[in-house]
Amino acid sequence: MVGVKTPTHEVVVFRPRRIRWVAGLSAAAVVILFTALSFGLHGSTGDGLGQFERGDQTAMIGLGVLAALGILAFTRPRVRADADHVQIRNVIGNFDLPWSAVRAVRFDRNSAWAALELHDDETVPVHALQAADKEYAVEGVRALRALHSASSD
Repeated sequence: MVGVKTPTHEVVVFRPRRIRWVAGLSAAAVVILFTALSFGLHGSTGDGLGQFERGDQTAMIGLGVLAALGILAFTRPRVRADADHVQIRNVIGNFDLPWSAVRAVRFDRNSAWAALELHDDETVPVHALQAADKEYAVEGVRALRALHSASSD
């Protein structure tokens, strides 16, 4: 959690912890694997009709980099909240909601991540607060609940 004191209120920021390590290591492994595979691309294609060339090796490394970037998209989630509103950045999609639109901050027992329950009976997932992060996620939910409670007073 990053807490920044401003003259009027506190800003809290949470990002998932465990998935950032897993995604970073996985992305590095994919790039290394694709690079190693690219060195095996040389000589005949097997049926004798074509030859692997330097461009094929480069393309294989490029595919590894693209796959790694896709994996690193899972490090994107973040939640930033203050007394007025909450900003959520998930793997896909962003939300900027005033606290007045939020009915409750939920983190159900078997949920993979927290969620905001809105007054119009919709829910917005908060991928930044994941069950895999255990106490860190609980701390984040408590901070969001405190801000939500303070805004409704």
